[in-house]
Amino acid sequence: MSKNRATSKSKPNAPEKWFSWVWLFKLATVLLVLGVVTLIYLDAQIRHRFEGHRWSLPAKVYARPLELYKGQQLAVGQLDYELTQLGYRFVQSATDTGQVQKTNQGMIIHSRGFRFTDGAEQGHLVEVILQKNKVTQLRQISGAAIASLRLEPQLVGGIYPSHNEDRELIQLNDLPNGFIETLLMVEDRDYYSHYGVSPWGIARAMWANIKAAAVVQGGSTLTQQLVKNFYLTDQQTLWRKLIEAPMALLLNVHYSKEEVLEVYLNEVFLGQAGKRAIHGFGLASRFYFGQPLNEIKLHQVALLVGLVKGPSYYNPHRHPQRATKRRNLVLSVLAQQGVISDVQKTQYQALPLDLSKAKQVSRYPAYMDVVRRQLQQHYPASALSNQGLRIFTSLDPWVQHQAHIAMVEQIDALNQRHGKISTLEGAIVVSHRGSGELLALVGDHDGGYAGHNWALDTSRQVGSLLKPVIHLAALESGQYNLATLINDESIALPQPDGSVWQPQNYDRRSHGKVPMYEALTKSYNQANVRLGLQVGLEKVLQQLSEMGIEQSIPAYPSVLLGAVEISPMQVNQIYQTIAGNGFYSPLSIVRQVTKANGQLLSIFPLIVRQAASNDAVYLLQHEMRLVANEGTARGVYRFLPKQQKVAAKTGTTNDQRDSWFAGFSGQHVATVWLGREDLNPTPLTGASGALNVWGQLMQHLSYTPYEDIKPETVGYYYVNRATGVVIPNGCPDGIDLPMVNATAPPINTNCGY
Repeated sequence: MSKNRATSKSKPNAPEKWFSWVWLFKLATVLLVLGVVTLIYLDAQIRHRFEGHRWSLPAKVYARPLELYKGQQLAVGQLDYELTQLGYRFVQSATDTGQVQKTNQGMIIHSRGFRFTDGAEQGHLVEVILQKNKVTQLRQISGAAIASLRLEPQLVGGIYPSHNEDRELIQLNDLPNGFIETLLMVEDRDYYSHYGVSPWGIARAMWANIKAAAVVQGGSTLTQQLVKNFYLTDQQTLWRKLIEAPMALLLNVHYSKEEVLEVYLNEVFLGQAGKRAIHGFGLASRFYFGQPLNEIKLHQVALLVGLVKGPSYYNPHRHPQRATKRRNLVLSVLAQQGVISDVQKTQYQALPLDLSKAKQVSRYPAYMDVVRRQLQQHYPASALSNQGLRIFTSLDPWVQHQAHIAMVEQIDALNQRHGKISTLEGAIVVSHRGSGELLALVGDHDGGYAGHNWALDTSRQVGSLLKPVIHLAALESGQYNLATLINDESIALPQPDGSVWQPQNYDRRSHGKVPMYEALTKSYNQANVRLGLQVGLEKVLQQLSEMGIEQSIPAYPSVLLGAVEISPMQVNQIYQTIAGNGFYSPLSIVRQVTKANGQLLSIFPLIVRQAASNDAVYLLQHEMRLVANEGTARGVYRFLPKQQKVAAKTGTTNDQRDSWFAGFSGQHVATVWLGREDLNPTPLTGASGALNVWGQLMQHLSYTPYEDIKPETVGYYYVNRATGVVIPNGCPDGIDLPMVNATAPPINTNCGY
């Protein structure tokens, strides 16, 4: 009876047991299918990213290359500065590329090669003979003289994608000796023997960390690290943990160890520079050491490898002690594994970090702003941020450096002299006199503007800076010469609104009839307004337009005294045209654009047209030199030797809201503006403010005379300063002035009295 009951109870359980196995089988099948689908999906993702367009590569922007040649005049300290900015190392004996050796006669430079748009430049070992900062000879170490040495251009910035990742792509053959051994000893010792995931590596890393009482090895393989960085997010989710290992295995199946390693070298995150993320060892070497990766030594390799564990925590700029300790730990691992000897370890650990002295982040923000604006007219934003274009510009690193220093130091000095001038801002624009290329641009008072570029984005009244345009229009008419008498008496002009405009001279005095050159030299407002009205306001504005000012300007008489708002960049365009003998050429920035492989995409040729006659501009240049020699700009010779030719003009607006100085000397044209952000008055005139910045800047630039070519139509005449008539050479109170021969007055034999 009991047996039957037991039997009857067991029978109903059989279907239930069968059903549970069926359910488990179906679940397993579903999971298997899902797993297979997931693997297929992951496999497709791995192949697509690995074999396609892997990275968004920012456009790289380069300065002009420094080319050394016999007879070249350099500024004091210029060559040392530019070599330092390029990451060259000063050593006792230059044996490797990127090294410089100073000698009694100059220096020996072991230059690097570079792929320019006109062909590849090979590295050279060249001795540069210098005398008073002038290149007197260039010769190879073999003794053969060479015509020139062109150094690689300085990388000054990039145009980054929205995620702000930056990298410099490298290949395995770009690695210095000992790099792979160091990386694998610290991060993945079994890299060449495992299949993407290494359980033994995890166990060994744990044991090594326990023995060292510090984290000296990571548990993840390089392949897993690449999967995390390259394919997955930083979020610590269960899904990421589950798919990391199979993705590493799939990556290992499809691609060789060398291929995976090369991608890892370019992907790994190694630091942050503001918003810019430093990825890959190639860029990290440039960022921390200022050198290409193939030039760094083993102690530097150890630092870069050590940063993989924690780029922020071991940041050598912010935490040099931590970074040194981490580097030395990596060197100890190398010694323990027999890669280096204990003696070598001790020697390397005693070395400094050797970080670059060159500024690596946002070197020239205002200049980069100009570059972006020009390129955006020719290229879509996507091309600039992800195709790795190379942008070659006319930026002169030395001129930019000196412009930045002059702005910072002189504003500090002005604040000390006058008490802190609240919200005092400034801008500097410098161009090359011969070519019209933009050499430097400072966008605010400290060179690191945050969003507002005072050189481009702000137009302020320019005051007396427009007076040379009045004189040019007068000289172009053929009815005036530099000795023509102009009435400097008070003048009252009714305005459309019923008011009366009555300009006054700065000294509140009238000076009677003065020669035209004196009206500009002393910047007499009344005389210049009368001259402008005589020539015709429309003709003055037309002359201004010919010189590059495209904006519409109302024809009010106050414009003659600079009651018109123009940006410092546009002002420099005006003075560039004057300095360029009357030829207008738009200030140019970008020279060429190439693909990452060097293929030329665009050339930006110089555009030149004549805006004024040679003889009229020649006379105006002479006037502007008198302004610097004996007029409102004479204070510039506190900074410069008297034999250096300066042609310039000061500018001061109503209530001294704006302080201007613009002019040219040698090969450089420069404009400086100072003023308060809130438009309130300052204690500065053009001569007491902007002149100081301009003078300090020019003081530190190389001076090569610009050979003025006198037009055949022009001759020099001896003129009475008071009456403006031509007199015999022996007469007192005379001055030599250039005049167009056809319109020069006859000689007055009684000395002009």
